[in-house]
Amino acid sequence: MTTYFIRRFLLIIPTFIGVTILVFTLTRLVPGGPIERMLNEAAMAGAEGTTSMSTDYAGRGGSTLSDEQMQVLREYYGFDKPIIVSYGEWLSRVVVLDLGTSTRYTEPVWDIIRSRLPISIFYGVTTLILTYGICIPLGIVKAIKHKTVFDNVSSALVFLGYAIPNYVVGIGLLTVFAANLEWFPLSGFVSDDFEQRSTLGKVADIFHHATLPLIAYVAGSFAFTTMLMKNSLMDNLAADYVRTAIAKGLHFRSAIFRHALRNSLIPIATSFGNNLSLIITGSFLIEKIFNIDGFGLLGFESLVERDYPVVMGILVISSLLFVIGNILSDICVAVVDPRVKFGADGSNQ
Repeated sequence: MTTYFIRRFLLIIPTFIGVTILVFTLTRLVPGGPIERMLNEAAMAGAEGTTSMSTDYAGRGGSTLSDEQMQVLREYYGFDKPIIVSYGEWLSRVVVLDLGTSTRYTEPVWDIIRSRLPISIFYGVTTLILTYGICIPLGIVKAIKHKTVFDNVSSALVFLGYAIPNYVVGIGLLTVFAANLEWFPLSGFVSDDFEQRSTLGKVADIFHHATLPLIAYVAGSFAFTTMLMKNSLMDNLAADYVRTAIAKGLHFRSAIFRHALRNSLIPIATSFGNNLSLIITGSFLIEKIFNIDGFGLLGFESLVERDYPVVMGILVISSLLFVIGNILSDICVAVVDPRVKFGADGSNQ
């Protein structure tokens, strides 16, 4: 098993290079970019000029800069070099944890990401805890009480939440409980007087602001995890080994928690590691609705504004979390299911 995980960790390097070089190439080929954005802003501000854009940017609009000035800008942003050379320079900086400078904010990318990271981690980790902390027990109860009133009513509520997109849930919650009833704040992560509050007051203020966004976050994955847990447990309860244990006199509760439950957690464990990337990425729609300066909104705005250094910085963190999450999924499965053994060739046995 140790050899298998070492091989998987080593695969992070080529996977990371493949993903980043693909996105890096796309950012150079798609129309638009920091130079075009700068020219558009200058044009909107009423900047005057008589020259046109160079032949490299012909057909993309008028320019207020001379060819020499355009060349200086291309050199500054690294657009004067071949893609593979520019990628190599970018990768060499990433190795020493230098993600570059934002073309939109003119600040180091890592500083921008670091300012948003605590908010995204808070919402991501809390959502993950709530999802598994509620859905697993609920799925167990639903499997035990299958086809009862509790099961039917809870299924209706669960699928109702699943059918409605989480951003629609967020808008509804914001309209009813924040705008009309004024039970919760309309936006933001903390109050204006946050720094003047006590430690307990700060914690209460954070959760007061986070209640509605967290409900919107959880609504999306609630039904899937609950029904996955229920169906998996029901399949194991109907298996021969559980029925044999009960026939030999084992109490039904013991059969569930000592035998069926562990095997039923295998599908949950398979998807657990993949959810690691969701801790960071979040949902830009929910962050936009509740005016939360999180990671998802930063990524969306950076993509729209063609702030490629920030886009690549977010990709670095997201891709690493994704490949590490896949490895964690394998570890979780191996922990839950002792029958799983990994061969030296990396195959499941």
